[in-house]
Amino acid sequence: MAPSDCSAGSMKAGGTTRVWVRRGLGLLGLALAVLLGLSHFVRLRYQGRIVPLAVAPEAPVALVFGAGLAPGAVPSPVLAQRLDAAIALWRQGKVRSLLVSGDNSAPFHNETRAMRRYLLEHGVPEDAVVGDEAGLSTYDSCLRAHSVFGANRAVLVTQRFHLSRALFIANSVGIDAWGVAADEGRATPWRYTVRETLSRVLALGMVLLEVKPGSTDGQPPTAPR
Repeated sequence: MAPSDCSAGSMKAGGTTRVWVRRGLGLLGLALAVLLGLSHFVRLRYQGRIVPLAVAPEAPVALVFGAGLAPGAVPSPVLAQRLDAAIALWRQGKVRSLLVSGDNSAPFHNETRAMRRYLLEHGVPEDAVVGDEAGLSTYDSCLRAHSVFGANRAVLVTQRFHLSRALFIANSVGIDAWGVAADEGRATPWRYTVRETLSRVLALGMVLLEVKPGSTDGQPPTAPR
């Protein structure tokens, strides 16, 4: 083959590679744009239902999401912040009971028990605390709050970065839900913002597909309707 033929072949191969790289980058950019668009939709869908604690609407129950335990089987700082906001709601007469939903699937990790104990130690009466031990995820907690515990109207208590996803799920599965940010007035760490961008898209998919909860264990619907 003549040198010019080799050169032409190399240029053709290089051109083909560049075309595929551009196409790949274009598809990647499109996928990223779609992901961000869906995440943005979930974030904004019920944004107007995030309210300060002082003006939160009255509801039969506040749904408090688990957030891990610290050494000694006590609520983590993030979880304690949620519980403190829930206590404030109860003391102000905004809610009649507190539904604490935690993941107790791992040995020696009982979020619901720790949450209940924290509330009782801070003056909430035992008959005002309801526990869901199968809150394996935000989706499960919301779905079970409605289908197992009979919650049709609720105030969701969690950090602001988490509220938009929780509100989207809760309102989509049949709960007339409003949200109170436990970290009201505080900045959100960037790592939570990145995580929620993906989690919101996953939540949208689970709602559309009507995914069943991770645990089908039922408990008597003791939370007020």
